[in-house]
Amino acid sequence: METTHTEMGRPVNPPTRKACAIAVIANPCAGAFSDSLAELEDIGSELGGLLGDMCVKALGIAPEQAQSYGKAAIVGENGEWEHAAAILHPKLGAPLRAAVEKGAALVPSVKKLGGQGARIDVPLGHKDAAYVRSHFDGMEVGLPDAPRANEILVAVAVTDSGRPFPRVGGLTHEQAEGKDGLR
Repeated sequence: METTHTEMGRPVNPPTRKACAIAVIANPCAGAFSDSLAELEDIGSELGGLLGDMCVKALGIAPEQAQSYGKAAIVGENGEWEHAAAILHPKLGAPLRAAVEKGAALVPSVKKLGGQGARIDVPLGHKDAAYVRSHFDGMEVGLPDAPRANEILVAVAVTDSGRPFPRVGGLTHEQAEGKDGLR
């Protein structure tokens, strides 16, 4: 959990909150090239709902109160970029959207290769409307002992608000309709 109570000496009321849930999994494709990444895709399907639910519970909110989300993965040295893509893209999104209720917008994502202690910035965007600029944000996460060479660290982040004191225009959370994922 990350909670911001003050920004530039000004109180943030209510505080902005971000939650991240992280899973570290054994990479079944580590060390060898595989044409099929279906096993990793299935893992992504399982992790989307599990990690999304954990974030919502950590925030202490109902799923419909979630406002933004994002996903990220760090692949250990015996893996490849495509292993992260297989977990994050084909199947993780649908169960994550169910965990936060709706989720009309694309889930922002990032992936990298790294070793133990590597950190990653999980990108955040409004869950229903990509043009809500107040929710363009991120959350830096990592674990001191992961990922090891044959592991993948998978992170999902969810917020209950946008940035404190947004002033760069765009739609507001209240104006977002969430019909097309953009507005």
